[in-house]
Amino acid sequence: MEIRYISRAALAALLLSAICLHAQSDLPATIPNVSSRTTISLDGTWNTIVDPYETGLSSRYYENAKPKTKSDLVEYDFEHSPKLRVPGDWNTQSDSLLFYEGPLWYQRNFSYHRRSGVRTFLYFGAANYQARVWLNGKKLGEHVGGFTPFDVEATEQLSDGENGIVVEIDNTRRADGVPALKTDWWNYGGLTRGVKLVEVPETFIQDYSVQLAKGHTDVIEGWVQLSGATRSGEVSIEIPEIRLKQSAHVDASGRGTFRFPAHVELWAPESPKLYKVVISSGSDSVTDEIGFRTIETRGAQILLNGKAIFLRGISMHEEAPFRSGRAFSEDDDRSLLTWAKELGCNFVRFAHYPYNADMVRLSDKMGLLVWEEIPVYWDIQWQNSATLENAKSQLREIISRDRNRAAIALWSMSNETPISVERTQFLKALVSYARELDPTRLITSALNHTGRSGPDTRVLNDPIGEFLDVLGINEYIGWYEAKIEDTDRTEWKFAYEKPVIVSEFGADAQYNRHGDAQTRFTEEYQANVFEHQLAMWQRVPQMAGMSPWLLMDFRSPRRPLPGIQDYFNRKGLISDQGQRKQAFYVLQKFYDHKAQQDAPRQPGK
Repeated sequence: MEIRYISRAALAALLLSAICLHAQSDLPATIPNVSSRTTISLDGTWNTIVDPYETGLSSRYYENAKPKTKSDLVEYDFEHSPKLRVPGDWNTQSDSLLFYEGPLWYQRNFSYHRRSGVRTFLYFGAANYQARVWLNGKKLGEHVGGFTPFDVEATEQLSDGENGIVVEIDNTRRADGVPALKTDWWNYGGLTRGVKLVEVPETFIQDYSVQLAKGHTDVIEGWVQLSGATRSGEVSIEIPEIRLKQSAHVDASGRGTFRFPAHVELWAPESPKLYKVVISSGSDSVTDEIGFRTIETRGAQILLNGKAIFLRGISMHEEAPFRSGRAFSEDDDRSLLTWAKELGCNFVRFAHYPYNADMVRLSDKMGLLVWEEIPVYWDIQWQNSATLENAKSQLREIISRDRNRAAIALWSMSNETPISVERTQFLKALVSYARELDPTRLITSALNHTGRSGPDTRVLNDPIGEFLDVLGINEYIGWYEAKIEDTDRTEWKFAYEKPVIVSEFGADAQYNRHGDAQTRFTEEYQANVFEHQLAMWQRVPQMAGMSPWLLMDFRSPRRPLPGIQDYFNRKGLISDQGQRKQAFYVLQKFYDHKAQQDAPRQPGK
């Protein structure tokens, strides 16, 4: 007897179990640097069916069946159903879908001509949150996680000629998910980033790492991993600009490691030098642009290329300027990062989930250091082993994608998580896993639970701080607690002698809403909060940087105040329409002063 239907909850449980198996196995990682590959874009207009009761599984939407006779019963028709653009979220493409959470089916046809000696993968930049993929009626794979890329091999299932792809996306929030049920951002559903066919040789470069050796500025080391039947032989690493070419032997597992001296110009925010790097093996070759720099800590300092740096930053959301919705285009990315540069930033915090790959690459080119975070946000199921493996899977996928980007300085494990033994063990496991995957970068978390050692003294003694390289602190004195003037007498102490990044502070203000400096939601109130907060944190010797909350207003279902919020978090220094608020100029002035203080002095000056 064939089982044609299984509940959504049961399917989700099975899918999370599959994630556990995947995270503990040696299954191939997602292909990195797909822009260097031969690709065929599947972006554009897709047919869609909204499916709140998830009848599509039992009705076999994935077969995209057509009635063969006039008496055949087929109760769906992709061709005559509503259309959505890909990439893009469904919420802002249709008024009726703004608040929709649940399954939605995507379908499109495409032509493809098969070639011998070529393997073909379907690559998804991101799909929020659970995705199931069918090609020509055959299921190719599943994925959990709304912000990390994934691929499925399609070589054998592709037809020579017309093909049809069906993807079910379900953005339902889950208690055992990462993130879980409660967030302070919009749960944008859909194929939110690009979809491509990626062609590679039968044996291809599956993954690679090319970085400065830890503790060195003149030694490059790394590894190359091959995938395919014939994985022996050699790989070569070439940096044409410095006339360097090295080779490495590949072992039976397909991995080759290398380490060699190299004299390179170091990447830094004021001079973001990138080198063309060519990695080759057999018939396969991948070209990348890679910067070389070191990042480490010493006491309460963060050192970039061996020198102390103050991180002049801003927190962000991956929200599109002007049109709202999930950001995904080059124009979106450039607008957001250009605003950060105008503010005087050398650093951006990508809260609270991984952003698109192009945003990270643009940070590389523009000279912006990046804090990249996985969505372990607020409270989740700390004792659930499947939830931990889900978080590990998302961490692995984003490190695999971005490990060769000089801009990435910090991997963040979490944001504002409540302290408990189970939570600390959960985060400790993530920290260990991140260091195993990438020992060259700093590990942090945004913490917000503090104690007191006196009426005006705050103490950050969160036990997870013992395992971090850099302490992030979120605090909202003057907005969610106390009064603005309380910052004038507040002192800060830390249980660990480590660098501190003030990862959040701020206040809501509606653009062009004015009043006195004590009236909430006005530009004057927000500017007042920033002036007092900046003065308070300048008294803290351990402060190594900051990323106030935040660059631009963004949608949030938690913010319904009519006429002011209208389902937007208004803590942006810039409105969602690109208008600067007074606090923008307060922070810009502070960063300009810091930049002048930190600039190297010329002899005789």
